Amino acid sequence: MSWIPERIFRPRGWVMMAMGLLALLLAQWLGRRDLLVVAVFLLALPPLASAGLRLLAPGFSVKRRFSPAFVEAGTTASVTLEVHGTTPGGASARITEQLPAHLIDVPRFDYPSPVSPRSLLSRYSYNLHPTRRGVFTIGPLTARFGDPFDVALLTRDLDPGELLTVAPAAVVLPEISLTGGRGQDGSRMTRQQANPSDDDVMTREYRHGDPLRRVHWPATARQGKLMVRAEESVTTPEAALVLDQRMWAYGGAAKMPRRADTLASTPAFEWAVTAAVSIAVHLVERSYSLRVLDDQGRPGFQSSRSANEPDREDFSGQSGALAVAQSLAALELAVPARAEEQAPLADTLADKLIQTRRRGPVIAVTGLLTDADAMVLAAAVEAAEGAYALVVCPDPAQMSGPLNILRRAGWQALALTPNTPLLQAWVDIDAPEPLPSPSTGSLHHVPAAPRPAVGATSAAAPSPGAKP
Repeated sequence: MSWIPERIFRPRGWVMMAMGLLALLLAQWLGRRDLLVVAVFLLALPPLASAGLRLLAPGFSVKRRFSPAFVEAGTTASVTLEVHGTTPGGASARITEQLPAHLIDVPRFDYPSPVSPRSLLSRYSYNLHPTRRGVFTIGPLTARFGDPFDVALLTRDLDPGELLTVAPAAVVLPEISLTGGRGQDGSRMTRQQANPSDDDVMTREYRHGDPLRRVHWPATARQGKLMVRAEESVTTPEAALVLDQRMWAYGGAAKMPRRADTLASTPAFEWAVTAAVSIAVHLVERSYSLRVLDDQGRPGFQSSRSANEPDREDFSGQSGALAVAQSLAALELAVPARAEEQAPLADTLADKLIQTRRRGPVIAVTGLLTDADAMVLAAAVEAAEGAYALVVCPDPAQMSGPLNILRRAGWQALALTPNTPLLQAWVDIDAPEPLPSPSTGSLHHVPAAPRPAVGATSAAAPSPGAKP
């Protein structure tokens, strides 16, 4: 009898109402008082049971905990529900956790399930397996109450639900020349004096509290007074990450079909997001201070619903890596003001990169580029210790013009499709190998023009990444 609606009454209740009407007609036709009593009973019981459920239904409070509170796509999150009844001996119920459509395993439990005898607290747990990034509403927790006669039904939400943030899964990247010259922690030893003064050259005069192991005896003998070795400072490496968020650059339509639990994205943009979180974690774990910008030179996560600090640009340490991953969870493609508009990279982006002159590498993850876009990026190459570009596009052969502009300016530029494994792209951008057929392959590298070696008069140095 699953075809009978269950909004107010259970199937038994609807059958009783139908039988009551039939008994009422028969009582009127046959003139039987006993049938009239039966009809009144059958017609009155379901509405009275339903009214009793709504008036006497117990109250509840719900606490929901996620472990971990912040998860990556493809991993498992444990959910614990604590349902606390506010009235002793409350009615039994069937409770169901409402989940987003792509999480198809909907958990159902029987209430009460007290954690101890005579306790008003029932505890339940289940696991979630989110497969894609986003911010999803877990809940509400819905309870279905029934009466002792099993004729009436009450369905009620016990809480509004809670948000679960699912970050894109980061890929572990190997070491390449981008982080070359750094220690395991990303630091670089320099001869820059930590406390510069007139006597801080290579040695300085002994000061009270200096350890004896730092005494420089040859200098002491020459100067006739106790001298110690000067401090070597440890510089914190810096890097800049540019994430293109223009909708047209990733093949997105101006009016994309939307559902409550989906993001404005495309496969190409999802590849870019995965690359961004992987590169960010790779650099931050090596003690880099990372600056994240978008295609207009603004803070990279200014438009993200999942960012706790949307205007934040700089990230460092483990907390910085978590902040980047969380901010990328709900990052979407930027919708243009007009459907036909194709916004270029902004000159303010180059200005922002030039402000951090020679402080570290610049990594750009972009969609389709025009020649004008490539010129904007090319203008910023002198401000970096290295410039790397990953260009996601349907056909890498279409990007030969912009790639040539970037490579001539000194960028290590690589065009790829969304099907290219990130590990392959990461390795190839360090020592790229041209493929025989760019239109069928996933990678396309345009070799850089050779640069004169520093101090050379008759020979040119090979381009970075070129094979000997």
